[in-house]
Amino acid sequence: MTDAEWAAIRPLLPVPAWLQGRGGRPEGYCHRQLLDAIRYLVAGGISWRAMPADFPGWGRVYAFFRRWREHGLIAECHDRLRGKVREREGREAEPTAGIIDAQSVRAAATVPSTSRG
Repeated sequence: MTDAEWAAIRPLLPVPAWLQGRGGRPEGYCHRQLLDAIRYLVAGGISWRAMPADFPGWGRVYAFFRRWREHGLIAECHDRLRGKVREREGREAEPTAGIIDAQSVRAAATVPSTSRG
């Protein structure tokens, strides 16, 4: 992750409780290292246990990912970054329309056969 990418993502991440003076134990890994590991995993399509030794242990990375996902942080980061990209391109931050592929909807098992086609 480049410094510019990190500068855009860092404000979106939660501040650990111990840094806010609310107690707790300091974290053993930097959030940047954890995000780099998650990005490597997604880009390479590898399993969690196949994480290279250059990154924190796969269990620690997965624990952070799971906690961020459960609290909606992954989706929120995605939405905010999408908004920034759209604004940079001169468009509204939020999309105003969506497209559904008619072939996919028609072929879905959950659609009754009477409404297909």
